[in-house]
Amino acid sequence: MTRVAIIAAMPDELKPLVRGWGRETVNGIHLWRWRHEQGEWIAACAGSGVDQATRAFAEVEKDGPVSLVVSTGWAGALNEEFAPGRAYRVSGVIDACTGERFPAGSANECWLVTSSRVADAKEKQRLVATYQAGLVDMEAAGVARLAAMRGAPFYCIKGISDGYSDQLPDFNRFISSAGQFQLARFIVFALLRPWHWLALARMGENSRKAAQSIAESLLDILDERGQIKKRNGYPNHQR
Repeated sequence: MTRVAIIAAMPDELKPLVRGWGRETVNGIHLWRWRHEQGEWIAACAGSGVDQATRAFAEVEKDGPVSLVVSTGWAGALNEEFAPGRAYRVSGVIDACTGERFPAGSANECWLVTSSRVADAKEKQRLVATYQAGLVDMEAAGVARLAAMRGAPFYCIKGISDGYSDQLPDFNRFISSAGQFQLARFIVFALLRPWHWLALARMGENSRKAAQSIAESLLDILDERGQIKKRNGYPNHQR
């Protein structure tokens, strides 16, 4: 049986993909499962950062080894070439903390660098100058390392939530030590700062579109011939 692990940070990143899947929450980790004739896909998220991605991966593995690993979710663009609202197939992942590089099983579309913090405009400039990457996130390198340790094929699909030149508030102050985004605190912060409203509204719309694009790109990889969708009545996704 083929078991595919799909690791993200937050539920909204997976929402269009997992519509209609079975859902459960275990030890604070959100899990969704889609079983089909050839096996199952398991999507999991536990929060932002490599440590939380590792927790999510470990929860998936409790039911058995995985055959293929996918890191997905939102990312920031490191140059103007990568459009907000679109998903991209990453060809390789760089760990900014260790310098390690991990190949991904996609065409040479872009490289991604994993940072320990949400990258603001200044940090994006530093990352692109140092690594010549196209995207930045906080989890993919950790997931790639776990896949490599197990000899499992690794894919990375990332949707752009914020453009290279977008001016946004510092989100790091609202991420807890456990990798959870403190939404209530952020809402109070944002309500008192109307100069951020337009950029945040634009980011919200881009994030929604990016999540949909992620779902479509993942289905192209996981169900290349459309056989699972046809035989198993896979939930429809709005284009």
